[in-house]
Amino acid sequence: EVQMGTQKPVEWVSSLIQRFEEQLPCRTGPQTTHSRVNEEQNKKCLIQISRYRFSQVISGLTKILQRFLSVMQGPRPHGPDMERNCYESLFIVLDTLEKCLSNQPKDTVRYDEAMNVKLLLREICQFEFIDIPNDTPVVLELKNLASKVLFALSLNFFNAVFNRISARLQELSASNEENPDYSDIELIQHINVDVNRLTRLLNEAIQKFKSLKKSAHMILMSSLEKAIWNWMDTYPHEFADLQKKPNEELAKCCEGLFDILDSFADNKKNRVAVWPLQIMLLVLSPKVLEEIVNADSGAPCSPRHSKKKHFIDSVKRAVGPHGNSKQMTEAAAVTCVKLCKASTYINILDSNNVAFTLVQSVINDLKALLFNPCKPFSRGQNAVQQDIDLMIDCFVSCFRIKPHNNEALKVCLNPNFPSTYHYVLISSLYRYFPKHFQISLSFSY
Repeated sequence: EVQMGTQKPVEWVSSLIQRFEEQLPCRTGPQTTHSRVNEEQNKKCLIQISRYRFSQVISGLTKILQRFLSVMQGPRPHGPDMERNCYESLFIVLDTLEKCLSNQPKDTVRYDEAMNVKLLLREICQFEFIDIPNDTPVVLELKNLASKVLFALSLNFFNAVFNRISARLQELSASNEENPDYSDIELIQHINVDVNRLTRLLNEAIQKFKSLKKSAHMILMSSLEKAIWNWMDTYPHEFADLQKKPNEELAKCCEGLFDILDSFADNKKNRVAVWPLQIMLLVLSPKVLEEIVNADSGAPCSPRHSKKKHFIDSVKRAVGPHGNSKQMTEAAAVTCVKLCKASTYINILDSNNVAFTLVQSVINDLKALLFNPCKPFSRGQNAVQQDIDLMIDCFVSCFRIKPHNNEALKVCLNPNFPSTYHYVLISSLYRYFPKHFQISLSFSY
């Protein structure tokens, strides 16, 4: 076999891919210890070989994926065992793809590789359409794995993903479809973006935003916000550098998109949608934010930033006790939590950063709004989990900002208050100390 690998590498890799497929659970039935070991060995071998025969390995794995997806999208596999084996096989293939893509050295991409990646991208995008209930753990895990594949794929093949997003935005801007497909826009949420790629995405959004329908606006805004968070998580040093030395090109994009969003937010409903992204755009423009915040102390503020100043003032008013609109108060709560969370990415020693000043101006009102047992924060029965996630984000962020301020902690520890607060506390601790707090969050709230 070693000799074949040396003398006939193409045939050897093909036989390895074939063996990999033959040993998947949907071919062999439920895995035994022995078959699992074999599958792991084949998987490791494919991952290693992909460094040298990338195009062939990716092509082979993509074809396996195509076959499984056609089974999943056709009549249901017969029997629960067969269905489970199909899902387990998909997990294995996706995990192998992700590791092959992550294992790829950064070098010049060849044409055949780019073509195979385009085919893979097309298959991965289909995970949005697998016809099974969306909230099942299996589907969530599949989509999570597909997201990881996209993330790994976009590192070395960003143009392939970007071109797909751009093409879809172009189609949507000229389309009159009743129920258009937005899944290609949602790719933005799953890709690896550094500061240059983020700037490119924001520029693309600026060019296409005005010609899109409002339903597309919503998807695009939430996707861009997710891309910003992904960037901050993946390249925290770039975000830290940005706070010390602003990136002019990015700041220009952020300002342009902010103004477009501001004109879009012509009513309360739309403001609810745009505020979270707007606050993130300002966090990425520290010089602008500094001018706006310092204006409260009497410093001059350019007329160019008057809309941004008005936005900040509106958020402060809405999150306070005298906010006169439930919709605006809810939007302000989400916006302020995003601000607090973003501030935890800034070096705490950088005490002159105005983001901290802005946080201090809203944090007490925010905690009073989210952790008030006399008037629990609620956006309705359909948003219970989102409300809890918001409270967890707030609790963790506040703890990181002011660890000795324990007002929210007192609320969450009180046994007489609703169990939601107890759940928020446990979840927050789990998030803050994941390695030291290995417990099962199995109780209901």
